[in-house]
Amino acid sequence: MSATHSTAKIVHTQLMVGLEIHIELATRSKMFTRAPNPAHPDFYDCLPNALVDPVILALPGSLPVMNLAAVEMSMQVGLALGCEIASFSKWDRKNYFYPDLPKAYQISQYDLPLCINGAVEIPAAAGGMRTIGIIRAHLEEDTGKLSHELPGGGAYAGSLVDLNRAGTPLLEVVTAPDFDCAEDVVTFGQELRNICRFLGVTGGIMQRGHMRFEPNVNLTLTLEDGSIVKTPIVEIKNLNSFKAVKGAIEYETKRQVDAWRADGRVMGKGMKITRGWDDLKGSTFMQREKEDAHDYRYFPDPDLVPVVVSEEWRARIRATLPELPMARRARYRDQFRLSEVDARVLTDDADFCAFYEACVVATTAKGCFGQLTDAGYATGKMLLNAGSKRANERSCMVQELGIDASQVAEVLALREAGTVGPQAADLLFGFLCDTKEDAAQVAEKNGLVQVRDTGALEAWCDAAIAANPQPAADVRAGKMAAIGRLVGAVMKLSGGKAEAQSVNDMLRKRLS
Repeated sequence: MSATHSTAKIVHTQLMVGLEIHIELATRSKMFTRAPNPAHPDFYDCLPNALVDPVILALPGSLPVMNLAAVEMSMQVGLALGCEIASFSKWDRKNYFYPDLPKAYQISQYDLPLCINGAVEIPAAAGGMRTIGIIRAHLEEDTGKLSHELPGGGAYAGSLVDLNRAGTPLLEVVTAPDFDCAEDVVTFGQELRNICRFLGVTGGIMQRGHMRFEPNVNLTLTLEDGSIVKTPIVEIKNLNSFKAVKGAIEYETKRQVDAWRADGRVMGKGMKITRGWDDLKGSTFMQREKEDAHDYRYFPDPDLVPVVVSEEWRARIRATLPELPMARRARYRDQFRLSEVDARVLTDDADFCAFYEACVVATTAKGCFGQLTDAGYATGKMLLNAGSKRANERSCMVQELGIDASQVAEVLALREAGTVGPQAADLLFGFLCDTKEDAAQVAEKNGLVQVRDTGALEAWCDAAIAANPQPAADVRAGKMAAIGRLVGAVMKLSGGKAEAQSVNDMLRKRLS
């Protein structure tokens, strides 16, 4: 160990992270063959090596044909990330000796990718917004999976290969090294997953490998004497959870300082390193020295024609883009007065967001709210409160509860008209998850309709006052905060049927 490195005083540490994100596209067939694609929901759980054909097995005479749907999905993602869609891109062979692709090379895009020069704005952990540059997004095929253990456990003197995933369309998004903290990396990853889900190009299920993150991490160290040291770039492979992404970057931030103190290695030729992540230990581990591009002997694939994108094709794909999550969040905040947290939850899942939009349309059509703003706010709050509570109880998504958009609108209309109170509306929402009956009939059948009969209200209020003399005395003395206890007592006596505002008014009248 060099004494200079081990004792040098570091006055500033600057983290620099770039991301490579591999996105499995959910086309029905694979990238260069009509074999079924395991990233499509119809083929998630097939037996090992069931989704192969002569092209995947590299049998003599088999030739690749590109998947148009995968190209167009990639164009959608590129446009959503602010990228230019190249007028001309081509396919290249990336050669390596590894058994996860029988033909011993991967078809990818090297120097002429499909999407280039994009940018995305994300909310920064330090406050405000920050721009993350997108260097490129290129299309390729995924590899197979190797296992070094026998199914069910047990050692095996070799490896088992499952080629189901081999040939799956894979879009690799490469960012500029614009991140300086792990939190912003996670935020970008979540935004990208949401964008891809809203586009419908991937299921985005991390545990299935639909999205895999590979941070490239290094540090710039400023020493006390003013000199600057840059640690070697470390690529952390195949992270499939945001917890792992954050943990791996934070671990590397500390480890790279310790490594530099121990060996003095700095960024330079041959200094790129690949490391894996151990979830249980919470640490990275050495895999190999990183290959350079020339190690793969890239050359144009002679069996595939280039991708030539016309302006008409580009415009047609642009027209298919939906309103993206960040734009929706801004609209929900501005138009519906929802909080940032509520707007984010509503846009975290594309299907839930679509259900919310349908409920807003149905509620507006009922005419129970004077403005669209109020309809959007009330609908959002009902789904996030009554809906989320029951979704948690039933371990499903809100849109899967069984209640439909028109029923949600009916509950809101009944509550706004005062036919049911807030607590009764919550109960009514729950009942409607299990029936397609009219909301008003369900409310009546279950005794949820509010009672506004003056005689009944007077009797309940008198009984509540008699049973709670101290709060009643406090209200008479002008301590109006005490009226809440009396209102609660009346609601209990009425079984929740009394209308809260009417109860409050009656109590004030009788205690004045």
